[in-house]
Amino acid sequence: MAERIEILLSEEEVDKRISEIGEQITKDYAGKDVHLICVLKGGSFFMCELAKRINLEVSIDFMSVSSYGDDTKSSGVVKIVKDLDESIKDKHVIVVEDIIDSGRTLSYLLQNLSDRKPASLGLCTLLDKPERRVVDVNVDYTGFQIPDEFVVGYGLDYAQRYRTLPYIGIVRFDD
Repeated sequence: MAERIEILLSEEEVDKRISEIGEQITKDYAGKDVHLICVLKGGSFFMCELAKRINLEVSIDFMSVSSYGDDTKSSGVVKIVKDLDESIKDKHVIVVEDIIDSGRTLSYLLQNLSDRKPASLGLCTLLDKPERRVVDVNVDYTGFQIPDEFVVGYGLDYAQRYRTLPYIGIVRFDD
C-alpha cells in the first residue's frame, strides 16, 4: 500500500504561527528566564524554531517518554526513557510538544514535572487534536487545532519518515 502526503498547513502558515507564539511567550514571561523542555523526538523541530523567536534568556532540556501497552490500547503506564539533565526547581518551565491527542502521557509528565517544584509550568504544542482528548490537560500555547487525521512533517513521522518536511501533511494511503 503506497502513501501520499496531502498538505494541511503550509510552511508559511507554520512559520508565521510559531513567530506569534514566540511573541506571546516573550510578553507573558517578560523579565524572566524561560526553560523549555522538549518532549523527544517530534518536538525537537518545533522547539528549536520556537526558541529562536522568544526574545528572552532561554535554556533548553530534553525528555523522552514511552507509554507501555499494545498498539491499540495504552496501559496508562508511562516510562521516562530520558530524564532531564538539570533541576527545574524555581525555573519558569514550558513543556514543548509536537502534538497532543489523548493527553494521557502528557498529564503524567506534567504532574511529574510539577512535583519537581518549578516556579511555573506551562505547556506549548504545535498541534492539538482536542476531539481525541481522554485526559484533560491545560494547554497554554497552541499552534493549530487540527482534525483527527494522521499527520507528518515538522518533526512528526510515519515509520521514521517525513520528519523533515517543512510543512504539516496528512498521510493518505492509496490501494
